Amino acid sequence: MSLRRTLLAALGAAALTLGMSVASAPSASANPCGFYETSRDAYYNHCTGDGSRVIIEVEVFGPNYERCVGPGVTWLGSAGRIDGAHYVGRTC
Repeated sequence: MSLRRTLLAALGAAALTLGMSVASAPSASANPCGFYETSRDAYYNHCTGDGSRVIIEVEVFGPNYERCVGPGVTWLGSAGRIDGAHYVGRTC
């Protein structure tokens, strides 16, 4: 992932984290905000308390694509096929 994308992802995660209520913080530690992988799967966790839906760019081998995700964890696919994902600054 490029430095620009890493910084954008970090800024987006920080902005989303600041918008979370204190009551939802324990569940966020189980699944980190933003993009994360397990040994087999790739996910994007949109941490929000306002129910917003956002557009993320999913990085894959070949052309990247955009996807609209709602609050909570969204399965993106196999970890072997997904290189990353980040918030693009738009809602959907």
